[in-house]
Amino acid sequence: MDFFQKEVEEVISELKSNEETGLSAVEAETRIQRYGKNVFTPKEKESIFVKIIDSLKEPLILILLISGLISLAMGHIADGLGIFVAVLIATSISIIQEGKSDKAFEALSKLSEDVHVKVVRDGEIVLLSQSDLTIGDIIHLETGDKVPADARIIHASSLGIDESMLTGEAEASSKNSLKIERENCPLAERKNMLYSGTMVIEGRAIAIVISIGDGTEMGKIADELKGELNSETPLQQKLADLGKRISIIGSIVAAGIFLFEVFKMYNQGILVFDNLGAALPGIKDAFVTSVALIVAAVPEGLPTMVAITLAFNMQKMAKNNALVRKLIACETIGSVNVICSDKTGTLTENKMTVVEVWADGKDVPVDQLGNDEMLQNFCLNSTADISNKDGKYEFLGNPTECSLLVCADKNNINYLHYRKEHSEPVSEYNFTSARKMMSTAYQMEKGYRLYTKGSPEKVLSICNRILYNGDVIPMTQEHINEIEAKIKKLQDNARRVLAFAFNDFSQEPQWEDIYNVEKDLVFTGFVGIEDPLRSDVKEAISHCRQAGITVKILTGDNINTARAIATQLGIVKNDSLVLEVTDIDAMSDQELKSKLPNIVVIARSNPTAKMRVVKLLQELNSSVVVTGDGINDAPALKSADVGVAMGIAGTEVSKEASDIVLLDDSFSTIVKAIKWGRGIYENFQRFIQFQLTVNVVAFVTVILAEVLGYAMPFTTLQLLWVNIIMDGPPALTLGLEPPREHLLEKQPIKRNASIVTKDMLLKIVSNGLFIVAALIMLMDTQLLGGTAAQQSTIVFTSFVLFQLWNAFNSREFGVRSIFPNLLKNKMMVGVVFLTFLVQVLVTQFGGNVFKTVPLDLTIWFKIIGFTFSIVIFSELLKLVMRVFQGGSNKG
Repeated sequence: MDFFQKEVEEVISELKSNEETGLSAVEAETRIQRYGKNVFTPKEKESIFVKIIDSLKEPLILILLISGLISLAMGHIADGLGIFVAVLIATSISIIQEGKSDKAFEALSKLSEDVHVKVVRDGEIVLLSQSDLTIGDIIHLETGDKVPADARIIHASSLGIDESMLTGEAEASSKNSLKIERENCPLAERKNMLYSGTMVIEGRAIAIVISIGDGTEMGKIADELKGELNSETPLQQKLADLGKRISIIGSIVAAGIFLFEVFKMYNQGILVFDNLGAALPGIKDAFVTSVALIVAAVPEGLPTMVAITLAFNMQKMAKNNALVRKLIACETIGSVNVICSDKTGTLTENKMTVVEVWADGKDVPVDQLGNDEMLQNFCLNSTADISNKDGKYEFLGNPTECSLLVCADKNNINYLHYRKEHSEPVSEYNFTSARKMMSTAYQMEKGYRLYTKGSPEKVLSICNRILYNGDVIPMTQEHINEIEAKIKKLQDNARRVLAFAFNDFSQEPQWEDIYNVEKDLVFTGFVGIEDPLRSDVKEAISHCRQAGITVKILTGDNINTARAIATQLGIVKNDSLVLEVTDIDAMSDQELKSKLPNIVVIARSNPTAKMRVVKLLQELNSSVVVTGDGINDAPALKSADVGVAMGIAGTEVSKEASDIVLLDDSFSTIVKAIKWGRGIYENFQRFIQFQLTVNVVAFVTVILAEVLGYAMPFTTLQLLWVNIIMDGPPALTLGLEPPREHLLEKQPIKRNASIVTKDMLLKIVSNGLFIVAALIMLMDTQLLGGTAAQQSTIVFTSFVLFQLWNAFNSREFGVRSIFPNLLKNKMMVGVVFLTFLVQVLVTQFGGNVFKTVPLDLTIWFKIIGFTFSIVIFSELLKLVMRVFQGGSNKG
């Protein structure tokens, strides 16, 4: 049985403590030795060596390392070093980003930095360091104190606790010492418990410590943040899968070419290791050719291109108020299909606000309340304060009372002037859970006035008169029915309703006579209070729906408020499920997975439940974004595919656990980030389509040359040059294509979908085979002229220029023509032209290294025209497809 289900005396007895004398110094020291200090156990940090090893385990990185070693072994020092530089860049960026989430734990630990606490030791109240608290200690707390450990309340006086960072509930929680009968009571409803890290915003308490350090609710969150999360993002999974496939296919083809060469040499009777001259190759040459094919198979530029592209887009997204903390999140957010959002501070403003007012017998606009008695009640029957800086209010105290002061300010009433005018109250009747009201009495010019506010049911029950149309008249049943109907309407819309009343006395009201004082009052009106939706949320949710993204609300708030918010946002449908955390706790993982598609709200959520939901959604092949601003959101933020924290209202813990921080706290910024992410994913597909076409051409050309008896069309160095150098700059510019407008009209990419689509495969095969056929034609004939010595150079140069032209083909998917957007990526046009100039220099002056001979200007023009045919072929193919699809231009 939990401590909240036990009577106070039972808890004190079980923990062997004493309310009056507390623990002895000796007993406290014994318990500290047994239970440890009241601090979080620090996370063990990985060494830089372990991080380097982990980063080198990526499939493509491994293939690159092997390629580099082979290149060095074959004597190609420059190529080997070039590959290692690419590995160094990719792994360095990865390691720099690694470990930033560790700061989430460090930020959480700062919440437990040393503060002093009033503790009863040896019968005396002493100030002790928070870290020296132990289980069984009796602590005294007042307004403004931070709760130092989890504790069971012994006594409480007008106690209000801000638990928003833990539960996500904006409204302060009123506390008492009464035993709770309900089993599996959600944390947010445990009214007799205090939790480490929360704040006392009003009242006083005496409590007994029941958990410290790692055993507290905050400690459990810290432990979740320490956990190692080994799940890969969808992009990482797809790149790893692509790397494995490429390595397998490349190895098989290379092995086949090697065996074919050896078999040919054996048939010719010249099976030797080293060559016997240019016309008589040996086993070593066959091995070099095979190695060149393996190197050509691997997109060496991919890890570097991914890192540089993500870094570039990270800067672009920051300009759109999405600060990316982890590079991979730039792309991953584009593939999400589920957003699990906190409510308070994310969908709502986390500012309790008066949204409706009923006063003087009628509904009145919030900023046109002319009822002096009600406005005085707002200002004088309160202990809260607010500040107004450039139209932004800062709350100091109970959020509900602060919202009333804001309402007064909107009616040009300065609450401080009211308080100064009426000096100190003569009597205060604090809120209690039994009365559900609070009253304050002030001395006036003629006698005394009592201001009362509280639950409408309680306030109505003590009123016999009403302020109606400017007059105080007897309250009738008609008045009561009218008021109750309007209040019910507000409550059905999840508004918190507060009622107000007053009474005048000739003599000073006495605290001892409270039940005779709080009766026969004049009812002045009531207000509806809510934590309003952010202005941009509805539109953003609509965009999510259009983009095929499901939004689920996981909140610490109560189920009625959560349902009302979800209904306002339009995410509750006929078959939707709105549940409490206790409902899902009772389900098995399999049962919960079957219901998750229909669950739109989980109220009273806790960190464990949020993480469980994220994990099960990922098992259902969903890519999940978690948004939040509180400490309670941090574990789920860390475990999600993309964690998105609020930059303004968010806690440091939530920011450090996240992948992306919204600088404007706007939910709509997530939609912009999703569009950017989808654009980045398409850019990776553009690069992959471009790169794999190079691989297909190299493979098939070499294989056909061997089978048809032609000389090897490319040297190993030429293949390495094309794959590492020539593909680098054009591929990088493909990664910088601006996001297309249609991206938010598409459905999300499934988590288990291949990054190479059928459309890409068609383009790779068709364009690749066209280029292969053209190259074979060049090998078989002197189609472009030139001498016999120039033919191999013409084939090599045509291969390069075909790829440069084909880079433009890779810019558009489906049947869209490349020409409408041709000049939108001016950088690509410039880079392709510069790459062409480099190829001219290599051809004309790099003969000793690349085995080329210079070409005259006429042949260069012929090569340019001949290789441009790949663009014409691709456009004609898309034209045929458009006609076949009935003129549709969708891709």
